[in-house]
Amino acid sequence: ESGLDDVYLVNGFEYVNRGGKKHVRIADLEGLHRAIGRYLLEKRLLSGRELRFLRHEILMSQKTLAELLGVGEQAINRWERDKSDIPGPALRLIRLLYLEHVKDGPSEIRETLQRIAAAEDDNRRATFRVNADAQWEAKEAA
Repeated sequence: ESGLDDVYLVNGFEYVNRGGKKHVRIADLEGLHRAIGRYLLEKRLLSGRELRFLRHEILMSQKTLAELLGVGEQAINRWERDKSDIPGPALRLIRLLYLEHVKDGPSEIRETLQRIAAAEDDNRRATFRVNADAQWEAKEAA
């Protein structure tokens, strides 16, 4: 189910019969996926399938991940098919996105990367103002 060929379960599963066919039922599938994800975070390099697993776990399309990383969608596709190496900075951001996804609370890293991705195509003038609390803040341009 994970799409990873080198993951083996010692226990935590059982065989069940449904419709005359033998199926495997995994106890706490979500917990298993989190354990796999945390294991992958410790690896120095990720294979394409491992990257795809993490991307699926953070519920992100290739297009969205590409936008957040500042690369083309085809780069993500090539990485996932092991046609090119995943650059170190991209690996680090993918790991941070996964950690943010599995923690409780809002995802500050994802929100920040989304703002950066949106701002890259933005040609507005940077305008700042002092707010009611006497703090500088960015002001949206009209």
